[in-house]
Amino acid sequence: MEEVIAGNLAVVRERIAAAARGAVRTADAVTLVAVSKTQPQGVVRAALAAGQRVFGENRVQEALEKFPGLRAAFPDLALHLIGPLQTNKVKDAVAHFDVIETVDRPRLADALAREMESSGRRPPCLVEVNTGEEPQKAGVFPAAADDFIEDCRRRLGLPIEGLMCVPPHGEEPAPHFALLREIARRHDLPVLSMGMSADFETAIRFGATHVRVGTAIFGARQPYPAAAAK
Repeated sequence: MEEVIAGNLAVVRERIAAAARGAVRTADAVTLVAVSKTQPQGVVRAALAAGQRVFGENRVQEALEKFPGLRAAFPDLALHLIGPLQTNKVKDAVAHFDVIETVDRPRLADALAREMESSGRRPPCLVEVNTGEEPQKAGVFPAAADDFIEDCRRRLGLPIEGLMCVPPHGEEPAPHFALLREIARRHDLPVLSMGMSADFETAIRFGATHVRVGTAIFGARQPYPAAAAK
């Protein structure tokens, strides 16, 4: 398993480097976020052994079960929350994640601001933009993004550093990446988390600073256990 994951990581890193060169960027301008959701701790440990240090998890509870021991062994590990955040999980998210990528609604933004003021911990945050305006997906719609970003930064004082998106499945991703880049430009936000296993090279061409790659590293995603899916 360790050899397979190490080999997959090497291939993904070379693809990132090649895409960066094609965009006249340096490879170190793009951070690889290894999407470890549903993967067991042993698989994550194999990626850590291969030098990977930045991971993305969808669920707060799963991360709390998986990562404390790994952090003890690898103190430079960085954990990104890349799935929807419920307000009742805000305290744990602020305490245990290094980046929260899915700030997507006023009620959540308010809860994050209160918890950061209370705890003194201020992990960088990204606003999730629903570029495809899909009603079943999380994320603020593009037409509302400017006001929401300004409210998060000015009224609430949240440490908003960038934007994140997940383009609609089956659509050409480039227009969505271009839209996210333009919204970020208007607000002088340096971080763009966009691009996954199938399209991260396109995302890099449009300025992605973080790409979230799971399948290309770990293989097919494991199903959530029934208890964790609730």
